[in-house]
Amino acid sequence: MSMVADIRDARPEDAAALGVAHVQCWRESYSHLLSQPLLDSIRPEDRASRWEQIIASPSDRQWVAELDGEIVGFAGTGPGRDDDAPRELELYAIYVLTAHHGSGAGQDLLDASIGTLPAFLWIATDNPRAEAFYRRNGFEFDGTQKVAPFFGEMLRESRMVR
Repeated sequence: MSMVADIRDARPEDAAALGVAHVQCWRESYSHLLSQPLLDSIRPEDRASRWEQIIASPSDRQWVAELDGEIVGFAGTGPGRDDDAPRELELYAIYVLTAHHGSGAGQDLLDASIGTLPAFLWIATDNPRAEAFYRRNGFEFDGTQKVAPFFGEMLRESRMVR
């Protein structure tokens, strides 16, 4: 039996749990793209302090997927950050712990955060599961790519637009 996560706005008291979930999601999602020493070096408490700032930002909005008191995923949106932003709304992040893939939590987070609005996002290149998820939700690559620094390593990203 699959459990359905509750989707709600992130609160300041979620910062520590979000730090843990965020680091775990990065380790699970990017183990084939970034070095293990780098992934091992990212500390949940550092992400938690960053989450305190993110949650406090007046221009951005954050959601969490919570199951039995545990944060199992999150999403964040805000104004497009690119100089050539193809839409006003950017999906900054959406992650779900691997143990909860296929539970509907990712779809519920997407529905809560952007619904059917026009939006864009950046996806790590060579990320087939995420690509399939976004394509199912009407996103397509627009041909724009970048190589962005990620804690001292470089991560190739591609932009998707709906």
